[in-house]
Amino acid sequence: MQNAVDGAPRPPRTAHVAKRVVIVDDSRAIRNWLRAVLAADHRLEVVGEADCADAARRVIRETQPDVVTLDIEMPGMSGLEFLDKLMRLNPLPVVMISGSTAENCDATITALTLGAVDCLLKPSNGADEAVMRHISKRVFSASCSQVQQSRKAQVTDRLRETMKLSKRTPLVLIGASTGGVAALGEVLNDLRPDGPPVVIVQHMPAKFLLSFAQVLNRDLPQDVAIAREAEPLMVGQIRLAPAMGQHTRIERQGGIWSCRLSDNIENALHCPSVDVLFNSAQDYATDIIATLLTGLGKDGANGMLALREGGAQTFGQDAATSVVYGMPRAAYEIGAVGKQLPLHKLGPAINRAVASHAKAKPGRAGS
Repeated sequence: MQNAVDGAPRPPRTAHVAKRVVIVDDSRAIRNWLRAVLAADHRLEVVGEADCADAARRVIRETQPDVVTLDIEMPGMSGLEFLDKLMRLNPLPVVMISGSTAENCDATITALTLGAVDCLLKPSNGADEAVMRHISKRVFSASCSQVQQSRKAQVTDRLRETMKLSKRTPLVLIGASTGGVAALGEVLNDLRPDGPPVVIVQHMPAKFLLSFAQVLNRDLPQDVAIAREAEPLMVGQIRLAPAMGQHTRIERQGGIWSCRLSDNIENALHCPSVDVLFNSAQDYATDIIATLLTGLGKDGANGMLALREGGAQTFGQDAATSVVYGMPRAAYEIGAVGKQLPLHKLGPAINRAVASHAKAKPGRAGS
């Protein structure tokens, strides 16, 4: 039989049934090229193609493939959005096909976090035999993998309805500065993956903040990302205030928490500011659990005091475990800290506060 791709040697025939592949890419040229590459491998059979998410859903449902190759950039619903939905509703092996731009490199990390088995770069020389063999080998390996719904999807889906029904889901707010990266890593690791949403102000440059969020998202079962304007906050989510000259505030409507971003019109010393975050939650104080970690200065102290006076549960890191005992000290000295604890006890304390909040009778709080 003639090779589907000139010059690409076929692997030897076996008695095994070929793995079924669906190709999803908005470029007809890429689909044709990838079909030819995979058809040269007797272990693989391309059973369908799609140029968008809607078509992909239909083709996957009709063909029941063993593996899907999925382009990151597509019109309408992006490849990442489609991957997220697929891994929630019908988990199966997915190989992402990505460009080599910095934006796509970031997207590749997100794809692997969402549950993609592998990611391949679109080659600059698609006729290279070694490249073609490498691609078909990776797709075949992915088709043999065992894929389950990602932990992040499990956490969110299991409690999505609970979140909709509960009008008093609490919110965890955390402020940190110098030494906060390591401290946050320890505290967040101790929080329940199915706990209430967490919003954090960590003083650090924007380019490092994005990398920090990606590391946390990789290492934690929760969904970690930079906060976005008006994004609904759900159980199992952690959001970091963006370090782009914007403050992050809290709002709640119909029982659903969200973040609102605004420019630094107050000319606050820090932007984003822990005080601005804490103060924005005063109307919902009885449903707030606030913590101040290690950091220079006193950002967050006054805001935490207002929260505690309104009925919030408040915690501060102690001097012995703080890299810089500044922010938590300022809050402790004015009576804003309900409990001052060593770092390793803060995560469990927040979990207990969440549990006690669930048992408490509703207090005064905004909608």
